[in-house]
Formats: sequence, C-alpha cells, structure tokens
Amino acid sequence: MEHLIETYGYVAVLIGTFFEGETVAILGGFAAHQGHLRYSLVVLTAFVGSVLGDQSAYFLGRRYGRSFVDRRPKLGPHIARATSLLERHPVLFMFGFRFLYGLRNVAPVAIALSRISMARFLVLNVMSAALWAVIVTGLGYLFGQAVEAAWGKLHAWDERLAMGAVLAAISVFGFNLLRERVQRRQRASRGR
Repeated sequence: MEHLIETYGYVAVLIGTFFEGETVAILGGFAAHQGHLRYSLVVLTAFVGSVLGDQSAYFLGRRYGRSFVDRRPKLGPHIARATSLLERHPVLFMFGFRFLYGLRNVAPVAIALSRISMARFLVLNVMSAALWAVIVTGLGYLFGQAVEAAWGKLHAWDERLAMGAVLAAISVFGFNLLRERVQRRQRASRGR
C-alpha cells in the first residue's frame, strides 16, 4: 500500500483536484503526515490540478457558451446561483468560489459566460487555488496529527483507513463518470 501511495499519490492528487478536489487534497495531506508523500509537493500538486481544472472549465464555458449549459439541464440552477453571486460580488466570488460547496465545478463556466476576461480570471484563480491548496491539504495533515494524538500510531489501521478512503473516492468518481456517460448516451439516443 505504501508503495502505491508513494508511486501514484501525486498523480492521484493531480487528477483528483483537477476534477473535484477536497477529498483528494485532504487524503494527500493525510498521506503527507504519515510520511508517504512530501507535504510541499502535495500542496503544489493540488494547486496545479485545481488551477488546470478550473481553467479548463472556464475554457469550455468560453468556447461552447450557453449551448454547453443548455445540453446539461442539471447545471442550470447551479449556473444561475453562481451567476447571481458573480453579479453581486465579482472579485470576491472569483476568488472564493472554490470554497463554496456545490459551486466549485460550475463557477468557472458561469464566469466564462459572463465575459470576464481569461487573464482576470486566471490571476484570481491562481491566488485562490494557492490559498485553497494550503488550507485543504493542511486540514488533511492536521487530521493525521489529530488521529495520531488521539489513538497513538495506528500502523496497521492507517493503511486500511487510507486504502478504504482512496477506494471510496475512486469508486464515487468512477460511478459518477459512468452515470454521466450513460445519461449522455440516453440523451443522445432520445435526440435521434
């Protein structure tokens, strides 16, 4: 297990933070506390994955515009909420959207639809992602310290807990990805 974490841990953090983030970044911080990964590299990897994910979502919103959202009806209410917040507090929203549950993945699309420039979004996205990566991976690291302080060293159990958490995160991600593909195919077959 340790070998897998040490070999693929940074890749998992990069991919996980590209698509979602919090759970994977926390697990990365926990793995850093356990000595399987370097904390500074986990923070850097979480930062890079988060920035790349949000810039990609911004690009999709900019490139495909409103039709991107219209083809995904479930995004509608989230985009509307994000747009409302963006109109009231543009800078604060662009800086803090990743800390707002339920808006992290749709906010860059809403920002792109608002015609805010990519350069402006990039600057705020980079600053926000840096703060987010330190805070969230730090929570994972502190969680590791709290577990260790409360129950002592859990050599046999920490690997099982980490493996279970990683498997759960991968399962949820895989299930959501599969469900989205099935729904796309069903929508496409209805449209024919």
